[in-house]
Amino acid sequence: MKYPLICLLLLMPLVALAGIESHDFANPEQQATYETLTSELRCLVCQNQTIGDSNAELAGDLRRQVYEMLQQGKSRDEIVQFMTERYGDFVLYNPPFKAKTGLLWLGPVVFLLIGLLAVYLFVRRRKSAAINQQQADDLAEIRRLLDSGDHS
Repeated sequence: MKYPLICLLLLMPLVALAGIESHDFANPEQQATYETLTSELRCLVCQNQTIGDSNAELAGDLRRQVYEMLQQGKSRDEIVQFMTERYGDFVLYNPPFKAKTGLLWLGPVVFLLIGLLAVYLFVRRRKSAAINQQQADDLAEIRRLLDSGDHS
């Protein structure tokens, strides 16, 4: 019983190494470009991770495609253009500001302004209601005093 358990424990580190990708680059600039691109392109499956961080199969395919395009001598801009033509601006983790992506950039600001306006109107209405209530209470007190005929 001991020997199969020991063999299993000795093989476990090999399983951990199975998921590591290794690429050979011609120069350090190519490697830096690869790392930059994998941190700027969004995983289309995970949507909140870059292709460099994602373990999804599609992210692995995109990393492989970026590597192959770099090996073919394509520039960073050519690779980004290819990816955006194929998958749209959504593949970019920071999409450019243009008509299609305007809602992505302006939407949060618009919602923040609407929220601030709603809070302002709510507070103003509450304050106005409190002032009206205070005036009504004061008038009721004046009427009570007048009606009571206090002659002191």
